[in-house]
Amino acid sequence: MAAIRRSFVSGVRQRVGQEVCVRGWIFRLRVLARTTFIILKDCTGTIQCVGGTPDLHTQHLKLDDAVEIIGTIREESRAVNGIELDITAVHVLNRTAQILPFHSSSDVASVGSDILLDYRPLALRSERVGDIFRIQAGILRYFREFLTANHFTEIISSKIVSGGTEGGTNLFAIRYFERVAYLAQSPQFYKEHGVAGFERVFETGHVYRAEPHATSRHLTEYYSLDLEMGFIDGPEDVIQLERELLSYIFERLNTDYKETLAKFRTSPLPSVMNVPIWTFDECLDRMRLKFGRNDLVDDLDPEGERQLCRMAEEECGVSAVFVLGFPLAARPFYTHPRTETRAAGFDLLYEGLEITTGGQRLHLRQDLAGIV
Repeated sequence: MAAIRRSFVSGVRQRVGQEVCVRGWIFRLRVLARTTFIILKDCTGTIQCVGGTPDLHTQHLKLDDAVEIIGTIREESRAVNGIELDITAVHVLNRTAQILPFHSSSDVASVGSDILLDYRPLALRSERVGDIFRIQAGILRYFREFLTANHFTEIISSKIVSGGTEGGTNLFAIRYFERVAYLAQSPQFYKEHGVAGFERVFETGHVYRAEPHATSRHLTEYYSLDLEMGFIDGPEDVIQLERELLSYIFERLNTDYKETLAKFRTSPLPSVMNVPIWTFDECLDRMRLKFGRNDLVDDLDPEGERQLCRMAEEECGVSAVFVLGFPLAARPFYTHPRTETRAAGFDLLYEGLEITTGGQRLHLRQDLAGIV
């Protein structure tokens, strides 16, 4: 007799009356005197499986055991998915430890971060932790979709480099055979070469900053989504592309991850097409008039970013603002000047946090040569 091919949970709804084989983890388990109910979870969803307790007793099933269940799909209006699986056989593929600090069906909000990291595979099965990674995957997918559809070419640059790209010394040094090399701070130079060949390029990848910090706003390692485009007239062209890009990503997340997002926020992600552009000097004036702040000179602090987002929400309905024209001296050396003292660079503040930075780059050989 040929083995039954494994089916994903999401695909068995159309197989009522047929025998199927599903594999996953025991998400919930209820054992009664005569009947045992198993909620099995795989990467596509959950299904309730029903079997006789005497028949399953010798299996000694536990929560989070990895199992294979063979049985027949039956319609059941009381079940969440409208179907149940009547168990013919259960095979334990891998047993859990005898004692676990939590289960995938547990509320892990009160579980310490150290324990969650020690039991990372188990934590990923929980909705609270796993949903973060699923949304992250969605953002990456929609980022690629939008840019690919708008004539961008994805590139992959080296993360081991011979020097810095930002002009500073915040680099992680590594031993590269008989010489010293560094972990990349940014794919900036690679993107500029890419633009010279392809006009529009993007990359997703790790970057590293050797900057001591004590806040969640500064990370020594993070995953960056970068794009570069040629033939622009100014930073406003980049801002407009970003408006369209983020609005597309947010709209897709609202549609495809509606229930998941509802666990983290009370309202859908907004369109950013009408997010205002305020110059840096205008931002300082606004905070001076509304909050009496005179302490900011060449940059914004976290409280200032939150204040600007609140003002933007009051005026435009979206807690976001593009801040354009930071002091030129505080921006990377390759930033194009907007005026003698202001840069053609911007940050996007969203709900009180800087989420993107961008701008127009110096592109003429003589301008770059004059700096170097």
